[in-house]
Amino acid sequence: DGLVGSEMCIRDRGKGQETIVITDSQDPVGGATQDPVIERFLDNLWAERGLSDNSLNSYRHDLLQLQDQLAVRGKPLQHANREDLLAILAAEIQQGKSPRSISRYLSAYRQFYRWLLREGKIDSDPVALIESPKTGRGLPKALTEEQVESLLAAPDTGTTLGLRDKAMLELMYATGLRVSELVNLELSSINLNQGVVRVIGKGRKERLVPIGDEAHESLKAYLADGRPELLQGVQTDSVFVTNRKSGMTRQAFWYMVRRYAVQCDIQQKLSPHTLRHSFATHLLNHGADLRVVQLLLGHSDLSTTQIYTHIAREGLKRMHETHHPRG
Repeated sequence: DGLVGSEMCIRDRGKGQETIVITDSQDPVGGATQDPVIERFLDNLWAERGLSDNSLNSYRHDLLQLQDQLAVRGKPLQHANREDLLAILAAEIQQGKSPRSISRYLSAYRQFYRWLLREGKIDSDPVALIESPKTGRGLPKALTEEQVESLLAAPDTGTTLGLRDKAMLELMYATGLRVSELVNLELSSINLNQGVVRVIGKGRKERLVPIGDEAHESLKAYLADGRPELLQGVQTDSVFVTNRKSGMTRQAFWYMVRRYAVQCDIQQKLSPHTLRHSFATHLLNHGADLRVVQLLLGHSDLSTTQIYTHIAREGLKRMHETHHPRG
């Protein structure tokens, strides 16, 4: 979301060849079966890097898709060469795949074939001399503070679902949690007395994030009145549950955010992480230190957090242009 469209090329550094296309599109999501070699690779990824289920499923999807594409060419996955991969990627480009999608495919291929090489299952890495396309600068989209206030006020707290929705929106904006972190929260992760939430993020890294007064009150009301009414005596560790008495999903949360955005007449395109992006941007706008924001967001690298400084500067420029007499 927010990707700046750019001309894309896949370069074969061995032969100096390139294929060019200029469109962006979304990568389709398909079903996935299992393959023993791919599953062993994913087990290795999980053990070495502690990747989430979502990340592992993405690798699985891309590698199974590659396996199908190679089968059309009469080759098993382990016998692919550089020319095969270049031809397959070129076909994806011609179908309108975005630079980001192509880079993702290449990342999956690169990790997989490097693992095969280390395991002694292949003699050379077919991805070694293929460069990733330039993807442009991805800018997360943040809401204005007024839009956030409108969104947070949208749920009807006179209903059990409204209590839940209010608590989820307030907590996400107060903490900057990822959607997966929010929906996977368990009761033991929340300490209302200390006003903090314990989050297990990417790579199984743990962090403590302050909740804030507004989110604290909304969460307290939901846990006291909304959650018990939704569960009707059913036991579960999930903090946020549905009227089906099970934990919320990422998709259900996303649909909920979109519904309230329409209700609030928020026109701009949203992503599941819009409130997370807004959290970071608004903190920086109000003078928060970049390293503090990095810790709150759970970024392992400061460069990942620095993207928000660009958004904050753009906001300041717009304010200057609007309010300065010579802007």
